[in-house]
Amino acid sequence: MGAAPRSRLTWRRRLTVLAFMSPAILGFSLFFAYPLVATVYFSFQRYDLLSPPEYVGWSNYSYFLHDDPRVWQSIRNTMWLVVVLVPARILFALVISQLLLTVKRGSGILRALYYLPALAPPVAATLMFVFLFNPATGPVNQGLSLLGIDGPLWFNDPRWAKPGLTLLGLWGVGEVMIIILAALLNVPKELYEAASLDGANAVKRWRHVTLPAISPVLMFAGVTGVIAMLQYFTEAAVAAQAASGQATVGGGVGGLLGYPLGSTLTFPQWLYVQGFTNYYLGYASVLALVLFAAALVFVLILLGQFRDTIKGR
Repeated sequence: MGAAPRSRLTWRRRLTVLAFMSPAILGFSLFFAYPLVATVYFSFQRYDLLSPPEYVGWSNYSYFLHDDPRVWQSIRNTMWLVVVLVPARILFALVISQLLLTVKRGSGILRALYYLPALAPPVAATLMFVFLFNPATGPVNQGLSLLGIDGPLWFNDPRWAKPGLTLLGLWGVGEVMIIILAALLNVPKELYEAASLDGANAVKRWRHVTLPAISPVLMFAGVTGVIAMLQYFTEAAVAAQAASGQATVGGGVGGLLGYPLGSTLTFPQWLYVQGFTNYYLGYASVLALVLFAAALVFVLILLGQFRDTIKGR
């Protein structure tokens, strides 16, 4: 076969591969690459969806770093959720999964019961929690009063609002529990038998057999959990509005955004308000880029730690 036919055959194969990859390439271009480039472009503009974009240079970035009165509060609240709620959900799901493995009868019913809260719509679940933790009439504080304990104000107290959201997150941990339970069930029993023959007790078997075997699933839960917390919006917004007695989501409406006292204001909420309540689309683009960069950094750090753990094993 000559050089020319071989070259045509190579190009034909490349075009065939490209044809099969074209849906993925088109989807990536339309739904990721183009929005990212457009966001970078609009971050240097003053734009309100009605007037033509006006170039303002680095003004939007300067406003983010020095002049925005609430952005750093929203960052602190979001970081609190990432640092506290993500590990708490994984640990709680791991404990429940481990306990379910020890149940001999009715394990299927218990698994279904633990998973059902994850199916509840976020708005309905949040409203239910605000009702249960109502400081005056909620069953939780009434039960605590029977024990002689003065219950906190929960979603009406800035010190307890985020812990209340944490309890809500732990209640709906079923989706994480299911994948961890599946990983535990897939750990080879031969490894446990070999560890037992080597004299390992239950704690050492869990540390040196179970934990390494399920570490990829724990890493997956960590990465997806961090991304979810960086996008945390619905539960915080609904809890703030329900606890304050209002039913609208927006910035500056009686100062109720992030009620109480900004303790439930998350970064995606502030991005939404700047973009679609105040119509500062240029500045909202800066916030979107910051959110994207934060998610990328967190994911890279987690993956790097996981890779180092695998190498050191």
